[in-house]
Amino acid sequence: MRIGRISGFEVKVHWSTLVIFSLIVLSLATVQLPEDAPAYGEGAYWVAALVAGLVFYASLMAHEVSHAVMARREGIEVDSLTLWMLGGVASLHGEPRDPRGDLRIAGIGPAVSLALAVAFGLVAAAVGALGGPTIIQATFAWLAGINGILALFNLIPAAPLDGGRILRAILWRTRGDRTAAAVAATRAGELFGYLLVGMGIARLLFGVGFGGVWFILLGWFVLNAARAERAQVHVRDALGDLKVADVMTPAPVTAPAEITVASLLEDYVLRTRHSAFPLVDADGHPAGLVTLTQLRGVARDERDEVLVQAVACSRDDVATAHPDDPLLDVVTTLNRCGHGRVLVVDGGRVVGIVTPTDVARALDVATLDEPTIDVRDRPSIGGLLEPRSRG
Repeated sequence: MRIGRISGFEVKVHWSTLVIFSLIVLSLATVQLPEDAPAYGEGAYWVAALVAGLVFYASLMAHEVSHAVMARREGIEVDSLTLWMLGGVASLHGEPRDPRGDLRIAGIGPAVSLALAVAFGLVAAAVGALGGPTIIQATFAWLAGINGILALFNLIPAAPLDGGRILRAILWRTRGDRTAAAVAATRAGELFGYLLVGMGIARLLFGVGFGGVWFILLGWFVLNAARAERAQVHVRDALGDLKVADVMTPAPVTAPAEITVASLLEDYVLRTRHSAFPLVDADGHPAGLVTLTQLRGVARDERDEVLVQAVACSRDDVATAHPDDPLLDVVTTLNRCGHGRVLVVDGGRVVGIVTPTDVARALDVATLDEPTIDVRDRPSIGGLLEPRSRG
C-alpha cells in the first residue's frame, strides 16, 4: 500500500505490518503497560498503546530513511521504502563504490535507532523526575527499549542485517576483495539464521512460551535473505562485464499504441510468436509495453472498443535501457511493469527488448566454467528479480 513520499522516496506499507501492529498494541494495552503503570483505566492503556505502536513504526521508517538518504549521497538510486512484518526495506539500485561508502550506508540505520533509544529514554527519565503520569513514562521507556533492541539486533555481524553490511565493508577494506567479503558476510547470516531457527525449536520443545515461533520465523527470513544475497554476489561476478546489447533481442516487433485490442490480436499476436509487444506513438517513439496477460484481461465483447494503451504499461512505468548500459543496472529493474521485460531505446527508437529469459541464458553461459559451485549459491532468475535492499 502506497502511503506517500518522505525525502523524495516513495513509501509503502506491506499488509503484514497490520498484523504486527495489532499484536504490539494488544500486548502493550493488556500486559506491558498495566504492569508498568497500574491503576489506570482500560481506555488509557489502549490510547497509550496505539500511540506507542505508531511511534514505533515511525522509528522504523526513520531507520530506513536514513539508509536511503545516505545511499543517495553515495550516488545510489533509491526506488522506494517499504515497511513490512519484521522491519523495513529500502530498495536500492546499485552498490557502494568503496568500503567507506558501504560502511556509512550500513551504519547510519543502527545509529539512528540508537539515537532514538537515547532520546526516548531521556524523555522517560524526565517524566519520572518531574512526577509526571507513570503511563507516559512507561510508554516512553518501552519505546526506548524497543529502539535499543532494534539497534543492537541490526548490529549483529550477519547479512542481511546492517551488521552484516558493516562486516562486509570491514572485510572489503582489509582484504581488498568485495566479492569474498560479501560471501563471508552472507555465510555468517546463514549461520545466524540456523541459530535462530534452532533456538525457536528448542523453546517450543521445552515449552518456553510461544516466542519460539517468532525465533523460527525470523531465522527463516535471515536464512533465505542471506542465500538470496549470496546469489546476487555471484550474479554480479557473472554479469559484471556484459552490456545490454550483449543479451537483448534486437529489432523487436512493435505495435501502434492507439489501435484496439482486437486489431492487435489479429494483426500481431496471431501472426507472431511473441508474448509481449513494445508500443510506439505516431512518431515511432516508445509509448509503453503490452503483454498477453494484460490483453487477456479485456472481455471479448469489449476488444473492438478498448485501445491497447488503456491496458498496457505506460512509457513511465515500463523499464528502459540503452544498449551500452551495464546489464547489472538492468537486472535491478526487471521487477517493474511488463512482467520482467525491459525496452532498449536508442535515439528515441525501440531497438531491442530484454526479458528474464535473456538474462537467465546469459547467466547460464557465464557460469559454464563453474561446475563446482554449491547449488545453494547457484545464480538463478529468482535471485535476479530481488531488488537490492537494506533491511
